[in-house]
Amino acid sequence: MSDAAPAPEPAQSPDVADLTRDIADVPAVEVITTVAVHLMSSAAVNLGLAEGGEGHKDLDEARKLITALAGLVTASAGEIGTYHAAPLRDGLKSLQLAFHEESAVPDEPGQGPGEKYTGPVIR
Repeated sequence: MSDAAPAPEPAQSPDVADLTRDIADVPAVEVITTVAVHLMSSAAVNLGLAEGGEGHKDLDEARKLITALAGLVTASAGEIGTYHAAPLRDGLKSLQLAFHEESAVPDEPGQGPGEKYTGPVIR
């Protein structure tokens, strides 16, 4: 056993501490919309829709991301209000339609990504 004292933790500089934003101070609507935008962006990349990423397609990953986005948007719509929910719904529907266009084997109506939360997407 050693009797040595534990090493002191490095102190944060005041500049870094001032720039750090406490997660408790971030409004829920901001957290929800930020997560939704990340899900949308990742789904778009996996659908090959990103600029310069036309060669990258992973529909299995896109399906998972779109389903997660649909669950988040559906569950949070009443909490974040129409002002924030409407564009998220529009983006979700666009991704669902893009998924259907990219799929070689079409899903049955109501079985596409996220449709268990949104209902069938009209093509």
